[in-house]
Parts: sequence; C-alpha cells; structure tokens
Amino acid sequence: MIDLKYIQNHFDDASERLLKKGVDRAILTQLKERFAKLKEANAALETAKAEQNSMSKLFGQYKREGKDIGELKAKVDANKAAIVPLQEAARAAEAALSELALTIPNFPDETVPEGADEGGNVEIRKVLEPRTFDFEPLEHWALAEKNGWIDFERGVKLAKSRFSVLRGEAARLERALINFFLDRNRQKGFEELYVPFMANSTMLQGTGQLPKFADDLFKIEDEDLYLIPTAEVPLTNMYHDEILSEDQLPVLMTAYTPCFRKEAGSAGRDTRGMIRQHQFDKVEMVAITHPDRSDEIFEMMVQQASDLLSELGLPHRLVELCGGDLGFSAARTIDLEVWLPGQNTYREISSVSTTRDFQARRAKIRFKDGKKNRLVHTLNGSALAVGRTLIAIMENYQNGDGTIAIPEVLKPYM
Repeated sequence: MIDLKYIQNHFDDASERLLKKGVDRAILTQLKERFAKLKEANAALETAKAEQNSMSKLFGQYKREGKDIGELKAKVDANKAAIVPLQEAARAAEAALSELALTIPNFPDETVPEGADEGGNVEIRKVLEPRTFDFEPLEHWALAEKNGWIDFERGVKLAKSRFSVLRGEAARLERALINFFLDRNRQKGFEELYVPFMANSTMLQGTGQLPKFADDLFKIEDEDLYLIPTAEVPLTNMYHDEILSEDQLPVLMTAYTPCFRKEAGSAGRDTRGMIRQHQFDKVEMVAITHPDRSDEIFEMMVQQASDLLSELGLPHRLVELCGGDLGFSAARTIDLEVWLPGQNTYREISSVSTTRDFQARRAKIRFKDGKKNRLVHTLNGSALAVGRTLIAIMENYQNGDGTIAIPEVLKPYM
C-alpha cells in the first residue's frame, strides 16, 4: 500500500508521481477529501475526549469542596454518550480512506520514463542476434500442427477457449524447461519451494491483486480461496505479518506453479495459439531484502532471466517500462522480450519488478533494524514463463521441413 503519511504531508508531489502512472485526477481529489474528512472526524473526537478528561478531573475537586456533583455527572454522562458516534465517525472515515488507498498503485521510481502506454517503453539493449532463415519461418501454431505438439481443439473441449493440451515431445519439453529453470535459479542462490496453487484473499491483498483486480482472478465458490495468478503471491506472503532478523536478508525464493488468469480486458488479443492462456506454467523468482540492497538484487534478477534465455540461445531484448505501462505494485519494471521469427517481433517472456516497500506495507513484512522494525523491499520476476519459452524454442529452432531442434542445454533433461 502507498505510504499515506507521505501523501498527507506531500500531497502535491505524491499526486504528480501518481499521475505519471496514469492515476485519474478525480481519484486524487477523492483521496484528498477523505484525508480532510478523517482529520475533521479525529479533531472532533479529540476535542470531546479532552473535554471528558477535563470534566472527570473535577469530581475530586468538587468532593473536596463539598459541592454537588449531580450536574457535573450529568454533563459527563452526556459527553460520554456523544463520544460514541464521534468514535464511529472517525472509524468510518479511516476505513473509507484505507479502502480507497488499497486501490491506488505504487509510486513509480523517479528514473521511470514518462509515457501513457507501452509506446513509451524504452529499449535498453538487445542480447543475441536473431537467426537468419533460408526459408519462411512458421508461427508456433503451424509448427504445432505439423508436429502434433499442441492440441488447441481438445483444450477448448476440456475447458473453454484459451486452454490447450501439450502432447508428446511438447509435454516433455515443458517439463524439461521447468526443471532447467529451477536448477539454474537454485544454483544462483534461490531456495526452491513448492507452494499451494490457491491463496486466500488476505494474501492476494498483500501483493496487490485484491481488491482492484478481482475480475481477473478465478475464485473458488463458497471458499475464501482463489487460483493464484502467479507464484509471486504465495512466495512473497510466506513472510506475511512477520518480523525477520536483518541477518536473514535477503530471502531469495523460486517456485514452479501453474498460473490462472481470466485475462479480463484482453478480448480479441492473441486469440490464436498459446501466447495468452487462462492457465500457463511459470517459474518465479521472489526476493525479500534490506532496502539498501534492493537495486543490486533487482539487477541480479534481471540478469538471471537474461542468462536463462542466453543459455537457451534465444535472442531477446531488455525494455524499461514507462510510468503508464507499469504494473499496479511495481515501482520499476524491466521486461525481457524474446524474438519470435514466425511473428517477426519481440514478445514479453519475463517481467522483473521492484515494489520497494509497497507490498511489504500491505503484507506487514518487516525486519529488525537495531531496536526498530522497518519495512523490507520485495521484488519478483519470471524466470521464465514456460509456455512462451516453449513457443520461442519452436519458432527459433525450427527446420525447413517443419521439425524442431532442441537446445543443447535441455538435452540432458529430455
């Protein structure tokens, strides 16, 4: 959650930063009004409490002076009764402010480029040169048909659109990629975890998916459970409402999970093939760190995702996201986009983000810094999206006859 004290004390500066991320001015006006309402409610309550304390102190004086306390007692009782609705009004004003605050995104870092959408993103660098083909490269769905790797029709039959079935060598390659990613992340110092594929609403609020993005989640009927949209949710919340010692930091974690997303708002986009699915596999990296090390760990995680793609021989580029394209919880994000020759374009395969203390404030994750408790910084990144990596291998390693070669590093896993 955003730092409400900072917004209250530096409203104009905070507003400018949030406008960079595309927050509507009307929301900021509403936020300011709720701050004012809470301040007014608290002031009225404190005045009534001060008056109550002042009158209560008079009882002893009246008794010492032999005065009748009847009238004073009536005033105290009336004031006490008046305090109750003032307390309720203050609680309601605080709840209204907190409710709105949960829907407001994280501040972007000062270094984040200006821009309203992905058109404002900035390419940092390209890694590996795309292969030159002596034939017209096919897209992955055409290759899938030739090799019998992906069964789109039966995926729809079993569930609905945006589901698919991997068959034979494709299923084995999916499993090989998961193991390869986990092994490499573990070698880099990430602890491997196996986590639930469902999470409760408190955990999803902690990482920022709720309440704002409820429409993109698959909810379990009659349960406070949702299918996870990413392993970021269970991994980050492993330390929900806990205080870590400084020597425990950084906590580096990795996990494979399927991910489930309704893809609300994506109607008509990537309807063909396996680019945008309701269920997909991903290996995630999450870091919980001392604020002083978050930039260093961010760069390490970006490099780790890039190294995985390089080991697989997949050309890719690194892109800095502009303010308008940043995710809700992110203060800064670098996307890694893999080259797909069949589509003749780069497509996102990983996003590495630092949320600074935004998620930690929501999830109450702290560390002991001397005698004080401080909020940690949290980071997350795909290493990698498995299905999109499989697609990238299919398109980059295709042969003229439609067969597909396997990258050398994956052969031990196959």
